[in-house]
Parts: sequence; C-alpha cells; structure tokens
Amino acid sequence: MKKIVAIIKPFKLDEVKEALSGIGVAGMTITVVKGFGRQKGHTELYRGSEYVVDFLPKIQIEILTEDGKVAGTVETIAGAANTGQIGDGKIFVLPVGDIVRIRTGEHGEDAI
Repeated sequence: MKKIVAIIKPFKLDEVKEALSGIGVAGMTITVVKGFGRQKGHTELYRGSEYVVDFLPKIQIEILTEDGKVAGTVETIAGAANTGQIGDGKIFVLPVGDIVRIRTGEHGEDAI
C-alpha cells in the first residue's frame, strides 16, 4: 500500500478530483496549505506599497491506494494538474505499513 501526497494549484482541484473519480479513486483528503519551492513567492502592490508574499496558497491531496494502482493515480494527477507553468506542484509516494478502519477493525487493503 502507498500514500500519494500531491501539492497542486488551488484552481486545478476540480479537474484533478474529476480525473481521479474517472479512474475509480474512492476517497481522498484535501487540505488547504501554503508553501513555496523554486517559485519563491511573488511581490504584490497594496495601497501603494510593494510587499513580498513568501508562501503561496496550494492544495494538498492525500490518497491511499494499492501498489498496483500507484502509477495510474500519479499519472492522472500529473496530467490533470499540469499547466506548464512554474509552481504546478509535486507528487510524493510514500510506503504505508498498515491501515485500520476504525468502525470495523479491518486492516490493510480491506480498510482502504
């Protein structure tokens, strides 16, 4: 089992969600986050003064999936989130030791 964590631009969320639903992803967790990478933020003008915005708004998507579905899920996220511009985001794939469904006590892939 793997945990896929994707950081994307906020306006791409609906596209990514629809694309993932289209390949049968049953659930995901969405978090509003802020951060920066190579983009290093940007400057804005407010009431005549220029200031630096260090942390940009992003969306973090977390998905748990079986090993065999990881490549397709990652490709789907990357395709739907891609704008070709700097700041499109990152995708991380992490190993998961176990999953427990609290209500039923199921473990592993049965709990996904």
